[in-house]
Amino acid sequence: MVSRAHLPWLLVALAIIAAALILLAMGRVPICACGYVKLWHGETMSSENSQHLADWYTPSHIIHGILFFAALWVVARRMPLGWRLLIATLVEAGWEILENSPLIIERYRAVTISLDYYGDSVINSVCDILAMVAGFWLARKAPVWVSIAVVIGFEALTTWRIRDGLALNILMLLWPLDAVRAWQGGL
Repeated sequence: MVSRAHLPWLLVALAIIAAALILLAMGRVPICACGYVKLWHGETMSSENSQHLADWYTPSHIIHGILFFAALWVVARRMPLGWRLLIATLVEAGWEILENSPLIIERYRAVTISLDYYGDSVINSVCDILAMVAGFWLARKAPVWVSIAVVIGFEALTTWRIRDGLALNILMLLWPLDAVRAWQGGL
C-alpha cells in the first residue's frame, strides 16, 4: 500500500511512464532510428536531433521546470511539493505528447528553420520530462537568483550557440517572424 505522502511521487513516475506509452502508441520511435543512444547530440541540423538523451533543447526543459516551480509557488504554495511536481510533470508530459503530434510537427516545419524535424524519440521525450523535473528541483533548492541566472544563462547560451531557445521557440510557434527565421537560418 502506498502511503499518502508517497502517492504524488508514485503518480509522477506513472505520468512519465504513461507519456512514454502514449508516444509509443502514436508511432514515435523508442530510440534514434540510427540504432544507438548517445548521452549528448549537439548537431541541431541533423536527423539525430531530438533523438538521444540530451541535446541543445534540454536546457529549455530545465527552464520549464524552473518556471513551473515559480508559477506553482505563486498560485499553490500551500499545496504539498509532491502534488505541485505532479502538476508540473503532467503539463510537461502533455507538451511532449502535443509537441510530437502531426499538428505541431507540421507547424515547426512550416514556420521555423526545422524543415526536417519529424519529432522526438520516446527516450528523448522522457529525458526532456526528467530535465523539467531537474529544473523544478533546482528552483526548489537554490536561491531565486540562481534560478534566474540559470534561465538567463541557458537562453543566452542556446541563442548564441544554435540561434534558438525557449523564448525564440515560443515566438516562432505562436507569431513567426521572417526576420527571426532568416537570422536562425544564418542568412
